[in-house]
Order: sequence, then structure tokens, then C-alpha cells
Amino acid sequence: MAYDATKMADWQISEEAEKNMPMPDDWREKLGLEKDEMLAMGRLSKLDFLKIINRLKAKPDGKYIEVTAITPTPLGEGKSTTSLGLIEGLGARGKNVGGALRQPSGGPTMNVKGTAAGGGNSLLIPMTEFSLGLTGDINDIMNAHNLGMVAMTSRMQHERNYNDEQLARLTGMRRLDIDPTRVEMGWVIDYCAQALRNIIIGIGGRTDGYMMQSKFGIAVGSECMAILAVAKDLADLKERLNNITVAFDKSGKPVTTGDLEVGNAMAAFMRNTINPTLMSTAEYQPCLVHAGPFANIAVGQSSIIADRVGLKLWDYHVTESGFAADIGFEKFWNVKCRFSGLKPHVSILTTTVRALKMHGGGPKVVAGKALDDAYTKENLGLVEKGCENMVHLIGVIRKSGINPVVCINRFYTDTDAECNVIRKAAEKAGARCAVSEHWLKGGQGALELADAVIDACNENNEFKFLYPLEMKLRDRVQKIATEIYGADGVDWSPEANAKAEMLEKDPKYADFATMMVKTHLSLSHDPVKKGVPKNWRLPIRDVLIYSGAKFLCPCAGTISLMPGTASNPAFRRVDVDPATGKVSGLF
Repeated sequence: MAYDATKMADWQISEEAEKNMPMPDDWREKLGLEKDEMLAMGRLSKLDFLKIINRLKAKPDGKYIEVTAITPTPLGEGKSTTSLGLIEGLGARGKNVGGALRQPSGGPTMNVKGTAAGGGNSLLIPMTEFSLGLTGDINDIMNAHNLGMVAMTSRMQHERNYNDEQLARLTGMRRLDIDPTRVEMGWVIDYCAQALRNIIIGIGGRTDGYMMQSKFGIAVGSECMAILAVAKDLADLKERLNNITVAFDKSGKPVTTGDLEVGNAMAAFMRNTINPTLMSTAEYQPCLVHAGPFANIAVGQSSIIADRVGLKLWDYHVTESGFAADIGFEKFWNVKCRFSGLKPHVSILTTTVRALKMHGGGPKVVAGKALDDAYTKENLGLVEKGCENMVHLIGVIRKSGINPVVCINRFYTDTDAECNVIRKAAEKAGARCAVSEHWLKGGQGALELADAVIDACNENNEFKFLYPLEMKLRDRVQKIATEIYGADGVDWSPEANAKAEMLEKDPKYADFATMMVKTHLSLSHDPVKKGVPKNWRLPIRDVLIYSGAKFLCPCAGTISLMPGTASNPAFRRVDVDPATGKVSGLF
């Protein structure tokens, strides 16, 4: 049944839907799983992915469906809601369907944007567990990451306090000679804590650590999280965790977690994170939750492991990419699919009247503030002008060989005429288009979308990567900037250019993925520039090295790895009933 989403908060819909939510034994029967393939954790379960993959290795994969979006407003345009609505719509058509989503960070959940559980009748349940830590993966990742920093800072202290002979005799360690001005890693916490972006550590005496400048990032930006998203299995996870570059020594040589002899212990902390968590839509279709890497700095996708499991268990598997198609789809296309070897059947471009009005010149949209009336009253001119952004991103997806389906994620204030303007522009650009009211009506509201996706999945596509793996880093960035973002070219700072030249000459970086770092609020590096910016160049100021994940991350503009908490954060409305333990106020 569909709940009245115009009168009920998401947490209230979740509470009602949870009354009939399948329990682990129900899921085992429904999904045809063996007893030892489910690892029960209260009313949730993790799935032993390796046992499932090995048992079903001869079974053909299902249809692989990716969900992305146009350039969003700061409020987001509903990729998770669309992903869940599509799963429900395919379920309403009688299809064997499931999906995979990222685990939400406590930063956005307790800030303005709120949790990433979807919304209305397209909701992931149980919402409270999903929003408040789930089965502990992010906590394990924080512990693993920060253990690496403990290993590095304590090593620096001991090397300062002892000579080479004392160091070898007392600790059994060799001198690493870490350069305190070239430390790559910082600490992580899973909140938007701007006060921790730049800190001084080691204040005190010689036993209080090594005094130097340091920093905090948000936990989902940790390289440990990026590694979980792309790891093949526990052995691969362990190897990657030992290859993280934490700093450089005074001769310029990388110092890794393996050099610090901490990578194995980090893997021990993360041993349980390797298995995805099984959850449910509000209409009781299965959905896996696994990994939650930052989309600005990392791949911004749920894990390769979750997709491999879903493609074996279901005939239709839906996965979501973080941020708009210029970032999320581009990384899905050229990084995740290259790493996984999986080929998608279709990509869904989530579109809203609200975002298109913004791109058409509408008033500024500010998270936490009421929308201008322009976004809730019909304005065909703003929608038509804003369609330029959607058409550009249709073209981006078509470069991969995929013919996308545009999903108009319809809000109840949108008009038929506004939706028709979008449909006309999408079809003229060569895409299928469907209006979907999944937020309001659940699966029954997503039937048009489900039908369009089924049709698209039955078509052959000529999926191909944007660039060959042999292409040099700076040439890749040039191609992405000009063909995906629409830039006229790339301007490298002297420091970034020197670093890129060094990386291109070193053969160990030849097969590293190019992981662009850029704002998600514009096709350009400038979040203020909406629509399809013209006559601009992409500035690259640095290249970050994620040697465990095997990413090279060119940084465009100014991107902070630690977001800030806004003046009206969501935690002000979250509460718990002391008599029942029920949580309220989670969007």
C-alpha cells in the first residue's frame, strides 16, 4: 500500500512499513539463500558474498541498471528515491528485482541534506538503522583509518626520541624519516566538523606525540572507504590497505601503511565490512547497502561486491551513482565498470522540474531555506531554458554507447505542461523519457519508468570507455574536461603539472584510475555557474595519490574533504522516545 507522503514524514512511513518487514528467515526463503550465506545482525543481515558468488557462479547475470542525475540543486534531486522507486516499479510489474545503495554518512544525515534513504513511498527500511550507523561499517573504517594515523604519528615521535641503534634495539623498527611537511593522510570523523579541517597535534612534551600541522576529513572520504568500494575480496582489501601512502620521507619516497606495519591490523578492523547488508524497500523488495565513498574525491558508488551479488540474485539489479552524470556516471563508466568488468544495460538520468528551473535562471536554491515560489508555480520558460543541462548530460551518457532513460522525478507541485516540456527535449536528444510519481505513489507511480527501463534493457548497446588505460594522466583529464564537462581546456598549476609529470613517468601508476575531484553543483569547477557554462577552462591545482585504492585524483577548484555543518542542521529535530527507544525526526 502507498502511504500519504504529503502528510506523513519519512520516518513515520518507515515505522508503518517496518511492521510487516521481512525478517532474516523470510529473506532466506524469498531469495533462495543457504543458511550459512546469511549473517544475522538483529532484524538485519549481512550476506556472505563469497559463498553466494561461488554457489551461483554459473548463473547468468541479471540486467545491470545505473541511476544518475542532472546537475542538482543543493537539495539533491532524488537519485536514491528514484532508485528505490524503480525497484518498487519493477516489483509491481512482477520482476525479480533488487538493488544496491551506498551507506549514508552521519555528516549529511545530521546536517541539512538528511539521510539518503529515499523518501515518501520510495523508502529504504528500517530507516533508523540505515541512518544511524547500520551494521557498523563506517565505524570500523574510522577505526582502521585512524589506527594508520596512530601508527604514523607514534613512529615519528619514537624516531625523534631515539637514535638508530636505540630505535632498533628498543622497538625493532627501522627509521622511516617521515617528512612532517609531506604528510598525505589526516584523521577522520563521520560528521561535518569544519573546526577540525586544520589542526595542530602533539602539543606538550616529548611524550605527547610529534608536534605538527594535521587535519580531519569526513569518514566517507577516507581511502579505506574507497578501497572497500572497489575491493574484490578480503585478500584484495588487505593488500590495498597495506599500500596506502600516508606520507613521503625526506628523500621524497612514499611511506605506506605496509612500511608502518599497520595495514594488517587495519584489515582486521575492517574484516566484517567486506559483506553487504541486506535491507528492504517500503514495498519489501530487497536492497543491499555496502560502502559509501565520497563522490567528490572517490568513486561515489556502492561496492563492486554488492553489484556482483545483486546481479546473481536478481534478474534486474539497480545501482546508484553519487552526484550528477558528469561526476557519478563518468566514474561509474570509466572507473567502476573498468575495475569490475561489468557492462551496464541502461542508465537512468534523474531529472526534476525544480533543478531545471534553477538551471534556466531561477532564484538561488539554498539548503535549509524555503524555496522561492518560482519552484512551485508553473513556469515553462525556466524549464525549457534549463533543459540545456539535461540535454548535455544525455549526450555524456550516450558517449558510453548507452541510450539513457530520462526519469522525471515528479513532485506533486509540478504541472503536466512542465513535464511535457522536459519529455519533448529528452526525446529530441535521443533518450527515452518517463514521468514517475514514486515518491507519492510507490511502485504504482513508477510503472511508466519501469516499462521504459525494461524496454531499454532489451536493447543491445555498444558500451565503450571514454579513454584507453594507456592514455597519460594529463591527456585523460583533458578529454574528461572537454568532452564531459564542456570546458575549452585545462590549466595546470606549476605544482600540479610537475606532480602529474612525475606520476606519468613512474610505471607503477600506469594502471591507476583517474578520479576527478570537482564540485557537483556545476558542470564546471565553479558551483555558481549553472546550466551549461561556456568559455571556461578547468583549473587543476593538485593531484592526490590514493595508492591503496589505485586512484590518481586531479583536484579542480577548491574542494574540502571536511564539509561544514550549516546553521539549521537536521540534528535539531532528531529525538528518541525514552519509553520505547523509537527515533523520530529523521526526515
